[in-house]
Amino acid sequence: MAKVIAEMLVESVTMELPDVKTVHLKWPEGYDPGEFKTGQFITVYWPHKTKYKRAYSLSSSGLDRGFYEVTVKRDGKMGTSIVDWVEAGDKLFVIPPTGRFLPVFDPPGRHLICVAGGSGVTPFRGFVREATARGLDTKITVLYTVKTTNDIIFANEFRELEAKNPNFKFIVTCTRLAPEDPWTGRRGRITPDWVKSFVTDPASTVFYACGTNEMVAAVEHLVIHDLGLPKEQMKLEKWG
Repeated sequence: MAKVIAEMLVESVTMELPDVKTVHLKWPEGYDPGEFKTGQFITVYWPHKTKYKRAYSLSSSGLDRGFYEVTVKRDGKMGTSIVDWVEAGDKLFVIPPTGRFLPVFDPPGRHLICVAGGSGVTPFRGFVREATARGLDTKITVLYTVKTTNDIIFANEFRELEAKNPNFKFIVTCTRLAPEDPWTGRRGRITPDWVKSFVTDPASTVFYACGTNEMVAAVEHLVIHDLGLPKEQMKLEKWG
């Protein structure tokens, strides 16, 4: 069945950071996207600017019905226009979800190690939301690199999910903090050795990386060369 492109109401917006906005898109009456999954992406465009289309990972989960959420950073023509101009009451056209960056929850006992940089953390919000809502025993560790503590997207929500879900850990490393900053967490870039330190059972671990080419390549090298695991145990998303 062909996927139906639909015009959707922007029901609400949330400024996560000064340059990052979550857009809540309400499904129109009678809309049926069929089956879709956490980790997939939708493509959006303005009704009056049909040439400028941009794909964004869902930051909501596949369990959510009646709406989509995407979390957008001010970047490029589409990202800048969304962050600077989209507000409740606007409408955007939406191409339904697709993509293969999916959480592997089965069989039980999986450990998902999710490495993210900047806005690359957005699909992992959906991963954790679904696992928490379903009460799964899947371990999820999000390793998140940002410049400073002011750049952490979903900081409060991830901490709340940690409190609800004993199998979820959210660990942030900051790369550009001043020496006198009171941050007590990790400092420095994500390194293969640091990622490897969270691996307890390689055979049951699935690695995810979403961010820059350099960061994603480092995770790929770790999985294939350092740990000697098959490509089936990693899923990668990169944006240059």
